[in-house]
Amino acid sequence: MENSVVNRNTLAAIAPKLAELTETVLFGDIWARRDLSPRERSLITLSALTALGKTQQLPWHIALGYQNGLSQAEIVELFTHLAFYAGWPAAASALTCLNEQETPCP
Repeated sequence: MENSVVNRNTLAAIAPKLAELTETVLFGDIWARRDLSPRERSLITLSALTALGKTQQLPWHIALGYQNGLSQAEIVELFTHLAFYAGWPAAASALTCLNEQETPCP
């Protein structure tokens, strides 16, 4: 996962302000709000990244989804559902990210 996504240390070295905003605003505020659970936020984020074709960010968010209580079966079902709304190529690309150890995420 480290190869496909800019990790926190790399982000901080390249764009310190963006790293700070990511920590304090995105994860410190937005993800911490109580009206949606972290699990629900993971579903939403995986959906948005898939629909937008931002597969490079998916491995990190898939791992976070697991931490937030999602199962692999639920993520597969999410991508299957999205095939009909975001397109088959977007869903197929997202599915390859579940198996990134064998095949890099597109």
